[in-house]
Formats: sequence, structure tokens, C-alpha cells
Amino acid sequence: MGAIRLSVSYAARQIYAQTTAAAAVTFVVLTLSRNTVGDARQLLTQANLVALIALMVAAAVVDTVVGWLVVHPTFKWYAAGQNPTPRQQRAAMRIAPRQTIIQFSTWAVSAVVYTLLNLGAGGGVAYLMGGAILFGGVAAACMGFLVTQRMLRPIVAASLTASSAAIVRMPGVLARLITIWTLFSGLPILGIALIVLARSNGWFVQKTAPVETAVLVLAVVSLIFGVRSMFLVARSVSDPIGEVVLAMKAVERGWSGVSVKVYESSEIGRLQYGFNRMVAGLAERNRLRDLFGRYVGADVARHALQQGGVVAGDVRDAAVLYVDLVGSTALAASRPPQEVAELLNGFFKIVVDTVEHHHGLINKFEGDAVLAVFGAPLRLDNPATSALATARALIPRLHELPDVEFGVGISCGSVFAGNLGAENRYEYTVIGDAVNEAARLADHAKDRESAVLCSGSALAHADADEGRHWVVRGSTVLRGRSTATVFAEPLTP
Repeated sequence: MGAIRLSVSYAARQIYAQTTAAAAVTFVVLTLSRNTVGDARQLLTQANLVALIALMVAAAVVDTVVGWLVVHPTFKWYAAGQNPTPRQQRAAMRIAPRQTIIQFSTWAVSAVVYTLLNLGAGGGVAYLMGGAILFGGVAAACMGFLVTQRMLRPIVAASLTASSAAIVRMPGVLARLITIWTLFSGLPILGIALIVLARSNGWFVQKTAPVETAVLVLAVVSLIFGVRSMFLVARSVSDPIGEVVLAMKAVERGWSGVSVKVYESSEIGRLQYGFNRMVAGLAERNRLRDLFGRYVGADVARHALQQGGVVAGDVRDAAVLYVDLVGSTALAASRPPQEVAELLNGFFKIVVDTVEHHHGLINKFEGDAVLAVFGAPLRLDNPATSALATARALIPRLHELPDVEFGVGISCGSVFAGNLGAENRYEYTVIGDAVNEAARLADHAKDRESAVLCSGSALAHADADEGRHWVVRGSTVLRGRSTATVFAEPLTP
């Protein structure tokens, strides 16, 4: 039933276009025929009436057959919600141009037939009828094309692909505007000028014949047809552009998955297709940026984009926090790999959330350890304070994990922060004595009840409010170092 309703609606709109054009031609012919050179009464001959009936029947048969063979199958798969085959795609794309050619051909044949039948009545009558019918055919075909194009938008959108778009090209905006102006402004003006010249010279209009009515009818027909056709042309341009504008506003609001239907193969269709590709490119770039941020940290990703894709290295004061699990090797040997991975993911999630909450950067995951940096690449007012606050916040959260022991070390000092690696493969990292000291303090903290140690330098750089939560416990020579390191622990709440 869906295909039948579409077919009936399509046929009704085509009949309306044909009937309107036929009525306009009839008015023009009857107005001018009374004043033509020759016997205008020949217009009402039996031959003309027979020809009229025969041509109407032939046109109806042709339109019915064409509609059944071309239009109805397309409406059928579309109404059924099926995916078109390549052949059905090409057929759908050719409906509008084929319909236009068939409609104009029907009118052109009618013009030739009436011209030949009325040659005996005088050239004025014959050529008048032939020219008027030919003009009506052009107008009907033009309006039929615009009506067909508008009605078939959803079908063309379902059919249009890169391969089918190359098969059929629709007239572009410039071609449509020029065609409408030529048909409904240029030709009527030319016709009015021809009527005036013909009467002045007695070519096919009597020199004493009044032509005001004919000129008025031609102007009214031109106005009515022109307004209707210009409205269809304007909608054929404004509708898709309006859809693109609305989609752009949706993209500005941050909506994802926005796209517009592509239902033309003209430059308007290329605009629609280009917008969809642009949105897809933006979505792909956002996905890459999101992945980039997940691997290197959102702050590093944002900073790299601001610097043109390169994060230059420099030496700066930063705080380093190192968290390491205890007995991860034993865990891997005694538990299934999936269970170990779930445990590590729970551990990493707590560390990542806590570090990012205090404006730190997760620099890297090292097996079962995490290296976090405060003050690089984005500078902080007091990185040592942020690192120490992060360590204190980690203690209760990590103790919630079952069968997990850990050590946390915090240090502060000058580090190199920037890219290391080859030209085509970078890794953002920090290098310096503070990094090594934090890792050694984390190892030392595993043997202490608090499980958290900070260096004297980190405590010295922290503000007074944070320093009140820590107490110096002594000093020790850490592995791989020659001088003693003062260390402190957080006070027990």
C-alpha cells in the first residue's frame, strides 16, 4: 500500500503540472487565434479534436507505462524499507531526467502534429499553435522535473552513493536559475516583442488586431508559472542549505553523530556530502584526541595541540609521586591472568582519579607501578603540596582493595620534562634525581606501617597547611645513592 500511495501522489502532482501548462497554452492560443492571419476557425476542426483525443490517450498510456516500469518499482523497494541493489540505485537516480525527457517529448510530438494539421489554415495559425504547445511542453517538463526532484528526495537519499552520484548529474543552482529565468521571463518577453513586431509587419497577426489581451494573458501566464517554478527552485536550494545550517548548530552545541541526508548529485549534494565528511573528520579527530589523552594524559594532549603537536622539553621544578604494589609477581603466579588484570585496573583507577583530582599527570604505568608528576607540563603554584595531598588521599582508598599492599614515595626537585624518542614516535616523560628518589622511597615505604614516605625536599617545598599533616621520621641512604635522604610520614588521623 505504501508504494501505491507514493505512486498515486506522484501521478497527481505530475497531472497537476501537465494540466496547468495545458490550460495556459489554451488561453494563449485562443486569445491570439482570433487575430491571426488565416482562418482561425480551423482550430475547431474534426482533425484537431481527433488529434487532441489521440494525443491525450497516448500521453496517458506513455505516462502510465513509464510510471509502472520506472517509478513504481522504485517506490516499492523504498516503501518496503529494503536496501536497493546497484541497479535499483541507478534507476532511482534516473527517474527525474527520464520523466522530464518523456514529458517534453510528448509535448514536442503534439506541437509537430498540430502544426502539420493546421498548415491548411494558414501559417499564422499553424506556427502559433506549434510554438505555444512547444512552450507549454518546456514549462510542463521544467515544473515536472522540480516536482519530481522534491518528491524523490528521501528515495534519492537512500540511493545516492559515490558510485551512483557519478552516473546522473542534476542541474546545479546556476543552471536552474538560468533555466527558470529563460522560460518564464526571457521567453515571455521575447513572445510579447514578437507579437508586437508581427502586428506591425502583418506577419501572422493582422495589423489592425488588438493584442493587449494576448499580451496580458502571456504576462499573467508567465507570472503564475514563474512564481510557482521559482518557489520550487528556491525550495530546492534553501531546504538542503537550511538542513546543513541546523546540523552545523547541532555540531556547535557538541552533539555527536550529526549528519544530513544527501539527495542530490549537484553542487548542493556535494555540499551535503562534504558536510558529512567534515563532521566525520571532526568526530575522528575527537576520538584520536581522546585516545591521545588517555595514553599520555589530557593535559599533555591539550598542551601538545596548543603547541602544534610538539611538546618541547625544559627543566623545571616539579613533584614526583611513585606508587608501587607489593608482591605483584606472587599474585600473577597464584591467580588467573584475567583476575590479576582486574585487580590492577582497580588499583590504577584509584590512583588515576586521585592524581587527576589534585591536578597531577599520570606519566606512565610501569607494570604494577604508577609514575605521577605535578607541575609538568602545566605549571602548578605549589606542586609539592599537591603531591603530598594526593599521597594522603590515596592511603584510605588503596586500603579498600583486598589483598593489596603498596608503597608510595614523593620527592621534589628539578626535572627535565618533555619528549623523548624518535622523530616519528614520542613519549612524554620526566627525568631527574627527583624521579629516582621517589621510586626508592616507594621501595623503602613498603617496609613501613604507613606505606607512604616523602623526601625532606618535598616537605620543605610544601605549604604550611600541608606540612602539618607530616612528620619527619629520620634519614636513610637509599639504594643507588651516596648521601642520606631525610624522609617523612603522614600523621595518623
